[in-house]
Amino acid sequence: MSILLQLADFVIHIDRHLAALIAQYGLWTNLILFGIVFCETGLVVAPFLPGDSLLFAAGSFAALGALNLWHLLAVLSAAAILGDTVNYWIGHYIGPRVFHYEGNRFFNREHLLKTHAFFERHGGITIVIARFMPIVRTFAPFVAGVGAMTYWKFAVYNVAGGLLWVASFVLGGYWFGNIPVVKRNFTLVILVIIVISLLPMAVEYLRHRIKK
Repeated sequence: MSILLQLADFVIHIDRHLAALIAQYGLWTNLILFGIVFCETGLVVAPFLPGDSLLFAAGSFAALGALNLWHLLAVLSAAAILGDTVNYWIGHYIGPRVFHYEGNRFFNREHLLKTHAFFERHGGITIVIARFMPIVRTFAPFVAGVGAMTYWKFAVYNVAGGLLWVASFVLGGYWFGNIPVVKRNFTLVILVIIVISLLPMAVEYLRHRIKK
């Protein structure tokens, strides 16, 4: 429980924690951010890590000169693209067994099934759309690998989605993160970003419940 509380505190007050990381590690903060984004996109067991809010906060610090904007865009884009690539191949090699195993405590089969249904409806564009949807973002490349999606097709959508996702949130933070009203209410802004990110999943869930 304490770990969950610490994680929630990190996400909600990400500006404070990121400031502490930058003060302690300087340029090495880029490597830490790379690791977080890579794990969130590359490991099916890590959908709880911050994504959208982390990118937005990092962009706001880049605007202050604490981080280099171009280095940040390059490092985080590489992390997002490599993460999805690793996730795809994990799904391709071990997914079929995990996907049909009911008792696995680390892989939530229900989440996989919902992502698979979403993937079937929207095809390859799901890889791009999923970038902006927490949880789905983590499972989509895994399911693409399970479903043996043609790799070159996956790679095209992966690169496009990774670049678009990182640029959208990092530049959003860079341009708007230090506006006085945003800076004074940064925690609220982070919560709004999280809610908006989860909104498509909530709508999809309600549609499923109503249809059922």
